[in-house]
Amino acid sequence: MSEYGKLGIDYDVLDESKRSAIGFAQSTSHLLEQHGGSAVEASRGASAFVLELAGQHLAFVVEGLGTKSIISRHWLEAAGEDRFADVAIDAVGAIVNDVVSVGALPLVINAYFATGRSDWHAGEHGLQSLLAGWKRGCELAGAAWGGGESPALPGLVSPDDIELAGSAIGLVPSEWGPILGEELRAGDAIVLVESAGLHANGASLARSVAAALPDGLLTAMPSGRRFGDALLDASIIYVPLVAELRARGIRPSYLSHITGHGMRKLMRAPGDFRYVVEELPPVPEVLSFLAEQAGIDAREAYGTFNMGAGFAVYVAPDRAQEVVEAAAAHGMRAAISGRVEAGDRSVELVGPGCTYSGAELELG
Repeated sequence: MSEYGKLGIDYDVLDESKRSAIGFAQSTSHLLEQHGGSAVEASRGASAFVLELAGQHLAFVVEGLGTKSIISRHWLEAAGEDRFADVAIDAVGAIVNDVVSVGALPLVINAYFATGRSDWHAGEHGLQSLLAGWKRGCELAGAAWGGGESPALPGLVSPDDIELAGSAIGLVPSEWGPILGEELRAGDAIVLVESAGLHANGASLARSVAAALPDGLLTAMPSGRRFGDALLDASIIYVPLVAELRARGIRPSYLSHITGHGMRKLMRAPGDFRYVVEELPPVPEVLSFLAEQAGIDAREAYGTFNMGAGFAVYVAPDRAQEVVEAAAAHGMRAAISGRVEAGDRSVELVGPGCTYSGAELELG
């Protein structure tokens, strides 16, 4: 059993639940017709649901941050530093990075702040920095903050914690159409764009690791930086990159937000292709330290965490360098890392020698 599985997080079980839900959801698609719309069924199981209405394509996402907000509370208690703004940006990033994965640009983002007791909002938990961080995330995504919900859920949420989640609506540029992998071809290049570290995936394991360290989140990593400080680095929001690709007239054949399932997400597109990655980005220290302390090998680490690559752009090989330049224009490091090949659906990471079969990623 994986280290994640020991914590009660089993992607095989969660993915089966998702596939079951998709079946029920598909049976409601016809209800859009009464409003003059239609579901883009190829988006079922993708990072965002796409519908067509009045000649436009809209993308809709609901996403949550997971347990990373607990780390921000623990860090406040241990180090006296308020990092709630960073986890708010993480939550916005989790939402909008899924929106842009289907080629849409976010228009409106809504927030969901669930607490275990209403006086969380009156306490010294970093509420103002949380709100400022959510606003900043919206600014980075170029989207308005529409509204949200802030329920108090005693018995469901811990009294000291807050669950961060939200939703967004995005608009697919008319000259693009939805990007769902249907144009993906053997020979396409894979450009990997850097991550800032943990992003929104792996917090439960990170908390487990920290709890076993004598100094907890205050533990110094080899560089001297404290583990908890690095865990809370805010996610990169990739909306500016996708907007830049549009401005440069570069339409990717596919886009993938690399979060849960790690590098297995490279094969999320439909169709039988091999995804061969020969150049991986540097692994952020916080992720290599996490993997080492958790006692997990390279295969589990790369199949679980982003390991330094937060987003993947698939594009015709003659335009791959332009994608790297587009990323650099927004301060993001990227590299032409691999290619798409004909063959059985799989991901091959040449450096660490890891191969993942198609059966290891079944989302829809």
